[in-house]
Amino acid sequence: MVVQTVLGPVPASEIGFTLPHEHVYAQLSLIPGRYDYAGQIDNEDILVEELGEFTARGGSCLVDVTLPGIGRDVLRVAEVARRTGLHIVAGTGFYREPYYPPEARIDRRTVDSIADEMVREIEVGIDDTGIRAGIIGEIGADKSWVSAQEERVCRAAGRAQARTGAAITTHSVIGPRAGLDQLDLFVAEGADPHRVIIGHCDWIADLDYCQTIIDRGATVAFDAFGHPDPYTRGLESMVLGFIQELLRRGHASQILLSQDVCGVVNLKRFGGAGYSYVQERVIPQLLDGGATEDHIRAITVENPRRLLALPPRPPAERARPA
Repeated sequence: MVVQTVLGPVPASEIGFTLPHEHVYAQLSLIPGRYDYAGQIDNEDILVEELGEFTARGGSCLVDVTLPGIGRDVLRVAEVARRTGLHIVAGTGFYREPYYPPEARIDRRTVDSIADEMVREIEVGIDDTGIRAGIIGEIGADKSWVSAQEERVCRAAGRAQARTGAAITTHSVIGPRAGLDQLDLFVAEGADPHRVIIGHCDWIADLDYCQTIIDRGATVAFDAFGHPDPYTRGLESMVLGFIQELLRRGHASQILLSQDVCGVVNLKRFGGAGYSYVQERVIPQLLDGGATEDHIRAITVENPRRLLALPPRPPAERARPA
């Protein structure tokens, strides 16, 4: 089994401590009317320095879920990977409706056409870079429901997952309905729920929601740790309690931790928590609260390694013609 990184396939056994939901270069302010967010800094040296703290503390792999419409640039991410020594995995798909690039024509394409694009990026490469995606997502819902265009993308993601085996990772932050509806759509199109990650569960802050996701076979991601948003920071102690309870219930194999670093406000240089907050603050608190070292290894190494692992296969073996 291999993990497909921006520098090529890597044996899954080489993947260690992983942040499964992050951004290297990202620009959420690219859509009309979005002036409240500065986005990520466009400075490779600073990003390499910030990511260096993660690697210095034992970080091995980072999943960059930046997609078209919010600044995906896999060639630049590959250069960051070379300079840091990190295994970085790129995503494929489309984020959420306000951020769909006009040229993607999501409202005028079939589900199969969108799925074919995802499969090509996984099996062949992104544009003409030769760099292949290793995960589908983050596939988003902008509101507390899945819009018609978002449904089309979710169905495409489910079909692409069924064809490639690549895991799906999601975005929904306004109530539990959208995340569960996304999961329904993926599974309806043939996706394996055991290879679906429902993201931003710390934004929802509902233990029953997390348990429902787990009962259906999917993985819950608590991925906004250290985020400067006062809402998520205010919920952090509650979320840590949720994780401890899920561990007591025996669900260590269906939990992920990350930080969703996506802007200058997240970087340590500018007063943020950086890419190492999970290592510095979250894991010590979990251990103090009763989590074991085996729990931490499962959450930070074994679970992401399993979800990112793909069978080695020739490029384009399962891709349909354009």
